Amino acid sequence: MVTLTDQLGREITLSNQPKRIVSLVPSQTELLYYLGLDSAICGITKFCIHPTQKTLNTVKIGGTKQLNIPLIKSLGPDLIIANKEENDRLQLEELMSGYPTYVSDPYNLTTALQMINDVGVLTGREGPARRLYDAIMTAFNELHLPTQSLRVAYFIWRKPYMVAGKLTFIDDMLQRCGFTNAFEQARYPQISVNDLVAANPEVVLLSSEPYPFKQKHVNELQALLPNALIKLVDGEMFSWYGSRMLYAPGYFMGLINSIKQL
Repeated sequence: MVTLTDQLGREITLSNQPKRIVSLVPSQTELLYYLGLDSAICGITKFCIHPTQKTLNTVKIGGTKQLNIPLIKSLGPDLIIANKEENDRLQLEELMSGYPTYVSDPYNLTTALQMINDVGVLTGREGPARRLYDAIMTAFNELHLPTQSLRVAYFIWRKPYMVAGKLTFIDDMLQRCGFTNAFEQARYPQISVNDLVAANPEVVLLSSEPYPFKQKHVNELQALLPNALIKLVDGEMFSWYGSRMLYAPGYFMGLINSIKQL
């Protein structure tokens, strides 16, 4: 029997190692596969795309915020892995009432690593989870930060413009790159053109997700901020808080170096 507390402060108890796991979060699905739980994963969302060959044939249970609850119930899960921010609260409450459900809420590297350890304990994969934890810590500790902290705006949406603010996992990743967030508001504030011009960021990062920014959007924002450096970036590296964190520091180092050269 295993008992632990999830990141909402809820106690989760499993009498046996789970054999039927449903994952409601793409980055945590990737983590489950990384930990070698392929045979136990019985349902994932349509946005769970990594690892490609393994997720293709797994049952899809809807989108992260539009779950097919009857289908999930028909799978008979003995563990559901969810997230406070990415999943709908009412749907989560329905699932939590009937199934052991671990809900994550990572807002920085420390809490993301705690989630990895928790999932390892719940699934009987403590060893691989701990090795992943250590490898991620080592990779982040080897990041070489720029001597000057640039003011950065990180865009996640268009029409309306939305950015990643404070108290978010993305903000913690920006800080670990040596950047300063140009926006002090918490979570994901909606901003106007006037707000953006007033913030006067030196660098603007346009994420590949959840909104798929393209070169035409770089041009659009360059007209508003002629003196800023505007770059398209891989949103998975900044916002996926599972095993993908192992590769994020290398990506960040390349980004930092490309900014230094411009």
